[in-house]
Amino acid sequence: MDDTRFGLDSFELYQHARQFRKKVYRLIRQLPRDEKFCLDQQMRRAAVSVSNNIAEGHGRWHYQENIHFCRISRGSIDELIDDFNTCVDENYGESSLIQELQADAVSLIRRINSYIRYLKRCKQGENDP
Repeated sequence: MDDTRFGLDSFELYQHARQFRKKVYRLIRQLPRDEKFCLDQQMRRAAVSVSNNIAEGHGRWHYQENIHFCRISRGSIDELIDDFNTCVDENYGESSLIQELQADAVSLIRRINSYIRYLKRCKQGENDP
């Protein structure tokens, strides 16, 4: 049996989520010191939630559970989009990085939605996993 097919590190959606989290952390490092226990912590939790929930869903062997964790991940991305808007409103961070993160967020949501559609088809027996 080829375990790499099922390995988390080779799962493309997870790889994108990790890269997204790394960029979010770059922005967090640009936040002012007085945001350390507010926006900083909120963004850290949401960024980690994105990749954590994709990982947890990937580890589940039931389609519906995997879908559930993907939806949580998608919600965390929406939360981060609002945080990016806060950064824009308050002039925190490099605007080019924020714009890149906003585009990445939309792209990652599309990828998650596509994966959810795939899982639903698999659940119905239309695709081989």
